[in-house]
Amino acid sequence: MSELEAALAAGRLAALELQRETIALYRPGDDGFDWDTGTDSPAGATAIYSGPARVKPAAQSRGEEIDAGEANVTLREYTVSLPWDTTVAQLPAVGDLMDVSASPDARMVGLRLWVTGLQYSSTATAWRITVEDRS
Repeated sequence: MSELEAALAAGRLAALELQRETIALYRPGDDGFDWDTGTDSPAGATAIYSGPARVKPAAQSRGEEIDAGEANVTLREYTVSLPWDTTVAQLPAVGDLMDVSASPDARMVGLRLWVTGLQYSSTATAWRITVEDRS
């Protein structure tokens, strides 16, 4: 094993130890309209990943307030780190959703996040996904 590969292995192990939250990452289904009943029928979501993660506020995120219909929404950016060697049947995409189901910080449990970007790198210590809180 080269020095680089040894350093990456040590870094990936250390990054995994920081992944103290449990998240579910999924793609919401497209809602359908039933013309016979005149009602919306929500489609099921596609699960992409469920497991350990690190959810960390982005250092530069100050919370941008925007208008969303009749309510103001504050956008807060986070970086979510998954284990580097995570494999998924379907790659996440912008617009996918992520829910925090467990965390040592009880204030994070129930947090819903929207995927806004993905990062790939062969020399990374974790798979990083940029998300935002739209509450």
